[in-house]
Amino acid sequence: MNTTSFIRPATATTKRSVRQHAFTLVELLVVIAVIGVLVSLLLPAVQAAREAARRTQCVNNLKQLGIAFHTYHDTFKQFPSAYISQPGGPQEHPETLDAGPGWAWGTLLLPFLEQAPLHDQMTPEMPCWEAINAPHVATTLDVFLCPTATGERWPFRVLDQSGNPLATFSRAHYVTNVGQEEPWGHTIHDFARIADGPLYRNSETRTADVLDGLSSTVFLGEHHSALSLKTWVGVVPGASVCPTPRYAFSACDRAATLVQVHSGPSSKEIPPAIHPPNSPLCHVCQMFAEHPGGCNVMLGDGSVRFVSEMINQLTWSALSSRARGEVVGEY
Repeated sequence: MNTTSFIRPATATTKRSVRQHAFTLVELLVVIAVIGVLVSLLLPAVQAAREAARRTQCVNNLKQLGIAFHTYHDTFKQFPSAYISQPGGPQEHPETLDAGPGWAWGTLLLPFLEQAPLHDQMTPEMPCWEAINAPHVATTLDVFLCPTATGERWPFRVLDQSGNPLATFSRAHYVTNVGQEEPWGHTIHDFARIADGPLYRNSETRTADVLDGLSSTVFLGEHHSALSLKTWVGVVPGASVCPTPRYAFSACDRAATLVQVHSGPSSKEIPPAIHPPNSPLCHVCQMFAEHPGGCNVMLGDGSVRFVSEMINQLTWSALSSRARGEVVGEY
């Protein structure tokens, strides 16, 4: 049987042409528009999640510092001073009476922050700005840095009023609270006569001295480098602390504000003003953070609270003093 008869030659009617389908320009633009809308909806949520993670780390840093504060108190029966200055010591400044050695609260806490080797390498009997201490005081420590803070994270130069370098210190995003007044505005050796907060130059504050209650008194808070530079290392007599160019409308302040701030009202500020966290006054001597809506603070009992920038100003002032007898409600 001839099988070839079953094979038909291909004809034009039996061929099927394959048609390729492509996106038109209109369809492509629609897809791009949809993707853009989705990104615009998701981006704020992603940014909020990232900020929440950064703020959590910032809170954890303050909690760790709170534990170190109380371990220090258990060891020495007092909280660390904001910074140490010996009357008549090296390079005593004629107006502020700041002098050496100048070591600040952060340096004093190093052995209680698992940084005993770094602390042991320092020469505490020498001023913090001396060359022998230079390699150590420029060490960057994450526990003093808030992830939310923008800008550089490496050491910075401490300058005097003429812009001359005095030292190079590692930076910090946390500062001590000296109270309502600013004692560095007075030419006086004993800050205890003026400072009404828990931590100041040569302070020897004990838990029993915080009559307003540890849970109602701010010890530490945030101050990000976006406004001005702070350090955990120490205070150099004659140093000048100035705002960044973004906040150039504000004024420079004295060396003590390298490590501490106050809430106001102060008799040395004209007119006297209370500046809560993120105050638009943007003083280098106030709390300041780049978190949306406020900043984190560590209270005397070691707990950490987020304080709104819209907090009642009298409440903020009351939280800053240690023994004025103010009653602090919810905030």
